[in-house]
Amino acid sequence: MKTTKYLAIDLGASSGRGIVGTFDGKRITLAENHRFTNDPVMAAGQYTWDILRIFHEIKNSIRKCALGNDRDIASIGIDTWGVDFGLLDKNGHLLGSPVHYRDARNDSMPEYAAKLVSPDWVYEKTGIQVVDFNTLYQLLAVKKDSPELLEVAQDMLFVPDLLNYFLTGVKQTEYTIASTSQMLDAKARDWSWELIDKFGLPRKLFRDIVKPATVIGKMRDDVREEVGGIGANVVSVAAHDTGSAVMAVPAEGEDFIWISSGTWSIMGTEAKEPIISDRTRECNFTNEGGADNTIRFSKNITGLWLEQESRRQWMREGEELSFAELSKMASSAKPFKCFIDPDDPRFAAPGNLPKRIAEYCAETDQPIPETKGEIVRCILESLALKYRSTVDMIDSLSGERLPSINVVGGGTQEKPLMQFTANACARPVKAGPIEATALGNIIAQAIAAGEIGDIWQGREVISNSFEMNYYEPTDTAAWDDAYEKFKKITNC
Repeated sequence: MKTTKYLAIDLGASSGRGIVGTFDGKRITLAENHRFTNDPVMAAGQYTWDILRIFHEIKNSIRKCALGNDRDIASIGIDTWGVDFGLLDKNGHLLGSPVHYRDARNDSMPEYAAKLVSPDWVYEKTGIQVVDFNTLYQLLAVKKDSPELLEVAQDMLFVPDLLNYFLTGVKQTEYTIASTSQMLDAKARDWSWELIDKFGLPRKLFRDIVKPATVIGKMRDDVREEVGGIGANVVSVAAHDTGSAVMAVPAEGEDFIWISSGTWSIMGTEAKEPIISDRTRECNFTNEGGADNTIRFSKNITGLWLEQESRRQWMREGEELSFAELSKMASSAKPFKCFIDPDDPRFAAPGNLPKRIAEYCAETDQPIPETKGEIVRCILESLALKYRSTVDMIDSLSGERLPSINVVGGGTQEKPLMQFTANACARPVKAGPIEATALGNIIAQAIAAGEIGDIWQGREVISNSFEMNYYEPTDTAAWDDAYEKFKKITNC
C-alpha cells in the first residue's frame, strides 16, 4: 500500500512540535518526532520571540526525519500564532527579533490609531475586531517610536512566512496569517492599499499573498545539507494555527459552528463571504481568512486557561491534582451554584484565580464556591453559558440557526465541558480530533501534493481516521433557566 508522509511544524505560544502524518489514501496516522519549549525573552525592556532558536528546533525536527524512518517525507508545513512579524533589510537579513504580541509597545495603540483613521472605517474595510496587538497597531508603534526601522526595512514577514523564508529563501505571505493583521480588505482577500496608505505605512513592506496549500519550493542548499539532505518541498499551509484547526473540523455539512478549544476558545462559523455590519462590530466579531477562500467569522473567548491557572495555584499551594481528578470533582459538585464572566479582565493575568473567582461571586451577590469541585464546575458551566451567548449571536448575525457544534483541540478532553456545551446550546456536540491544528496543516500539504482533492475530502479523511465523541443535549430547560441567571449576573 502506498503511503505519503508529511511533516507538520506546529508552533504555539509556549511550545512547538514536529508531527509526522502518514497518509495511506484513506486514513492519517500521527507520530510526534520532536517537541521543544518556546520561551520568549525579555531584554532591554522589550519582550521578543527567540526566533533563531525556534528555527534551530525546526531544523532539529527535520533532521530527526533524515536520521530515522521518515527520510521520505514529501513536504513540510509550518503553522503558528497570528499577528507577529519580522522585518528584513535589503540583504534579506533580520532587523531584530520579532516582538511578542504581549509587549508593552502595543499599549494604547488602538486609541492612537483612532486619531488617524476612524475605527469604524477600518472595521468596515477589514472586518477584524480591535485588539491592541493586531499587526496594524504593532507597525504603527514601530512607525511612531522607531521610524528608522521602517526606512531600512524592505520586507515584513509574519512568523510562519519568516520561518519558511529561512528554509527556502522565498518571501511571500500566506492568506490566513495575513488576515490576522487588520490590514486586509476582507472582501477582496488582499492587502487594503487604501488603509495602508491612510496610516502612512510603506507599501514596500508587503509581499504577494498566496493561498493555503501553495508549494513554496525546496529548501535552500545550505539548509538542506544541514538537515541531512532531505529533498522535501516546503508548503504554505493555513499558516495561522486556528486556520489549520478549522481545516480539520470533521463537519458533516456546510452549516456548523466550530470551537477551537484550549487555553483560548475561538468560536465561530465558516462563511463564504465576510459578515460586516455595525452589529458585528458592536459584538466584537472578527472575519479572518480560512482555507478554500472562506471566512472564519468568529469571536475570541477565554477558554480553559481558567481551569489551568486555578490548577497551577493549587499546585503552588502544595496540592497536585490532575485534570481528570478536577473533572471528577466538578461533576460531583452542585450545579448552577454560581457563574462568572470568563472574559472579565480580572481573570486574564496569571495568579490566584480561585481567589478572584470567589471575589467575583461575592461582588455579584452569589454563593461563593468553597471546594475545588465547585470552583471548576463554576468555570465549566460559565464557559458553556458563554458559548450559548456566542451561539445566539452567531445565529442572529448569520441569519440562520446552525444545527450543530464541532469542537476540536485539547479542550475536547474536558468531557464535562463538552456535555455542558451541548446542554447549554441545545444542540449536539461532536468533539474531536484533539490534534486538529497539526491535522489541518497535514491536510493542506496533501492537497498541495494532489493526494487529497479539497478541504471537504480532507475532513472526510479525518473523520475516518480518528474516533469522535458525541454529546446530545439534556436538561435543556434547566440550562435555559441558568442562562437567564447568567445573563443578569454577567451582563453578557
